[in-house]
Amino acid sequence: MAENAKPERISEAEHAVMEVLWQDSPLTAQDVAERVDPDRAWTAATVKTLLGRLLTKRAVAHEVDGRRYLYRPAVAREEYVAGESRRLIDRLFGGKLTPLVAHLAERDEISAADIAEIEALLKALKQ
Repeated sequence: MAENAKPERISEAEHAVMEVLWQDSPLTAQDVAERVDPDRAWTAATVKTLLGRLLTKRAVAHEVDGRRYLYRPAVAREEYVAGESRRLIDRLFGGKLTPLVAHLAERDEISAADIAEIEALLKALKQ
């Protein structure tokens, strides 16, 4: 499903549309509008605008189905998350993960459950 070309960075609003499409696709613009978080109170026109931007950025693709367009992600969620995570770590922490974890720990933003999960992950990675 994912294409080789990487899309441009997407906005927070565009990301909300992508989350809907990653959960289920292909969908029409109306389908997306009905599934996006209702607190956003977006109209179908707003969703169509966002889909248009995502098409331009090559984050979604579409196909014609009669008189409507069906939209689908052009990039897998895992690929997007990996790219965004790498950009965050590169930009804010010099490409190193340890300063990010230290930053969170210094602000008490890592729970005991988080620490247990990290320890389990590290143990698995060592094996």
